[in-house]
Amino acid sequence: MKTPKTAARVGVLESRLRFAGVLGLSVALFLGGATLLRANDEVVRSHGYSYFGNLDYPEDYPHLNYVNPEAPKGGEMSLAASGTFDSLNPYSRKGRPGALTSIQYDSLIESSSDSVGQYYGVLAKSLEYDKDRNYVIFHMRPEATFWDGTPVTAHDVVYSHKLFITQGLPSYAQAVSRLVTGAEALDDHTVKFTFNPEVSRRSLIETVGNTTVFSKAWFEADETRRLDEPRLEVAVGSGPYKLDSYDINRRIVYKRRDDYWGKDLPFNVGRNNFDTIRVEYFADQTAAFEAFKAGVYTYRIESDPKIWATNYDFPKVQNGQVVKDEIPDRSPPTPSGFVFNLGKPQFADKKVREALALAFNFEWANESLMFGLNTQRNSFVQGTHLEATGTPEGDELAFLKSLGDVVPEGLFTEPALLQHESRAARLNDRGNLRKASRMLDEAGWEVGAGNLRRNAEGQTLKVEIPYPSSLPTSITTMIETYVQNLQALGVDAKADKIDPAQYTLRSRERDYDMIYSNRYGAFLSTGGGLSQMYGSKEAEFSLFNPAGLASPLVDAIIEASFDTIDQTQQDAALMALDRALRHEFFVIPDGYVANYWVAYYDMYEYPETLPPFSLGHLDLWWVDEEKAAKLRAEGALR
Repeated sequence: MKTPKTAARVGVLESRLRFAGVLGLSVALFLGGATLLRANDEVVRSHGYSYFGNLDYPEDYPHLNYVNPEAPKGGEMSLAASGTFDSLNPYSRKGRPGALTSIQYDSLIESSSDSVGQYYGVLAKSLEYDKDRNYVIFHMRPEATFWDGTPVTAHDVVYSHKLFITQGLPSYAQAVSRLVTGAEALDDHTVKFTFNPEVSRRSLIETVGNTTVFSKAWFEADETRRLDEPRLEVAVGSGPYKLDSYDINRRIVYKRRDDYWGKDLPFNVGRNNFDTIRVEYFADQTAAFEAFKAGVYTYRIESDPKIWATNYDFPKVQNGQVVKDEIPDRSPPTPSGFVFNLGKPQFADKKVREALALAFNFEWANESLMFGLNTQRNSFVQGTHLEATGTPEGDELAFLKSLGDVVPEGLFTEPALLQHESRAARLNDRGNLRKASRMLDEAGWEVGAGNLRRNAEGQTLKVEIPYPSSLPTSITTMIETYVQNLQALGVDAKADKIDPAQYTLRSRERDYDMIYSNRYGAFLSTGGGLSQMYGSKEAEFSLFNPAGLASPLVDAIIEASFDTIDQTQQDAALMALDRALRHEFFVIPDGYVANYWVAYYDMYEYPETLPPFSLGHLDLWWVDEEKAAKLRAEGALR
């Protein structure tokens, strides 16, 4: 069941791991009042980048609008993670990386949290590109250094790019290798990327600019150091934090670098305020919650509605030592839910998938497990201006008509798909189960030997759902009760609770019939990340496409969205994409919560106006040392 946004990233804790969005995907709304980039003789030169040419921050901006530029430095942010880790390499193809390992690295440009698709220089001071975006040149800051004191150079950028192409996740490597035809260091602090003239101009500059930069010298000093292998040795970075210590499966500690080269950059003013970021690992949510109550860690992003509704009445909350807070989250909810493995033959018929969905009783789960705190999700961009409703009209209709025969007639004549309704009074809504039973009979899955549904060959309708033992109880119970309803239909269904490491392996190998997942991402802008999640080219192996969705309709919409020339056209394309994804029916959506649920010891402060699409607890918040001292004197902290 969809819980607060950050809870959907269990064990990651809002890390700056860039793979999920590195291809230009953004979950921030388009803001007006743009500053246009400067063009001269068909070459654009700027301190930042956006596809439409708008930048809300001018070249001489003093700091981001949503920070407190006077935020004090010091103190500690301590959080919890569930499960295990066996690697400190966030980009490995194997193993389970430790939380927040990617905060140790910089990139050429980074996106702001109050706009859509706007990027500003970090390692890069400026960039230039021709009007057709055949190339981009980044001019780097010569003062940038790795934590070993060596300069960050264009040679490191080129090396890092090639490292991701040759050793990165296959879905990323294949996508980017199609986009980028050349990477070269023009001098020590100037790097040029050349792009494939046959591909869309979308996601080119932000893709290469937002890639993590490693130390070439560090990797080349030992030929056994690889990007795709788990390791407990940390690659040298240039970011604001550096690993201080770790205890496998128990704790990771990062220290803020006093000598961080970029601490005074306008992009970083008011950010990275904690001296220490500590992550405590726990076997399950129960142990983690008890540790929070005891003061073992001090900041908790709640992921379990039952705990949120019933367990925050302990003495430290009552006496004000712990603050229970709900902070608005204006980004679209993560498209989480039960994902079908479309590679399994039993799910080839969409009617079968629709029938199995009828066995999921959201209303019962919400009332019985989530304390009525969730809202049903229908859309991949729920609650935004891009959410498809009714039948297509206006700009969306024109866009769909422009695609030709790839669009089925039903997409024009049928309203955007809404999820079925169930009765909350009992788990098994008999009306929906009867309807599902008829649909399965019609699809050739009739009840046979052993009271199990079988096809003409006698094979059972198998649905195995593995899930990690570290999931919140409310979600595990939701999975188990959904399986009960499937079994009532005669489905050969099973929920398989396994340890987190085994779950990670099975997820990567797509060894499941169905999975509860939050891998898919919402979208308010177009870019290559859409193809990585929803496109066909990487569908067989992309970690960000757990269904293995490969739809000519979806591909056509994504490709056409790349060619939109203004915000109105882009919005029409993305509304059509939402409609098409719902039409394909590869996810049974669960619910969502519109706010962040957070609890913290009363020593943290945050800016009066947080950015609309980020909680920012790791880099925008700060410690009030007087309050912290009071808590320590009272014995509230360990």
